[in-house]
Amino acid sequence: MRGSEKKIAVLDALREHARSAQDAWVLDDAVPVSLQRSAEAAMREGLVELADRGIRAELSVLTSRPVRWAARLTPHGRDALAYAHACPLEVSDGPQPGPGERLVELRPAQMRAVRVFVGLARALATASADGLVERVHAASFSRADNRWRLYLNDTQIASVAYGLYLHRLSGSEAEANRFARDYGVAYRPSPDGGTPVLVVLGQRTSRSEDA
Repeated sequence: MRGSEKKIAVLDALREHARSAQDAWVLDDAVPVSLQRSAEAAMREGLVELADRGIRAELSVLTSRPVRWAARLTPHGRDALAYAHACPLEVSDGPQPGPGERLVELRPAQMRAVRVFVGLARALATASADGLVERVHAASFSRADNRWRLYLNDTQIASVAYGLYLHRLSGSEAEANRFARDYGVAYRPSPDGGTPVLVVLGQRTSRSEDA
């Protein structure tokens, strides 16, 4: 991913987390350390604001826990993001698949759900698969196809299915159902009422024409 694309991806991630954050501040427990570091780099360009000690103290009172890091987009960051999404941009070839990896293309709504999932790594009993966080952050966006593109191995694909299963339980089934149709895996309730199980449904070779 080019530097400019990576920068916009960082701003995108902060905006998505900010939609449910207190006063638009994204807190340290919502994003991985790698995204925090990228946000700090964007701060040097005036695109991101980091909370000072006083603001972190106020957020700590509001959340009833110590807040050691918080960030939000500046007006310039929001403008940069709006401009980037308004500009036509063709996706670059990006990284090539490694051994055992294949291309996965996610709709924006699916990607938003996956970002929430990987951002909750420290809070979940079943964390995301090794390497998935990095793959999500390195994903490239094709405006022509309106898809996020990333290369994943089978374990990471199954982990995405689990994340979308959690998203499904929160109310929206469309993202998990579409992923199951496109990539042939889904989490389903166990027949005996136990732990949800990964079900292999049969892989499709391409997205549906109505995508």
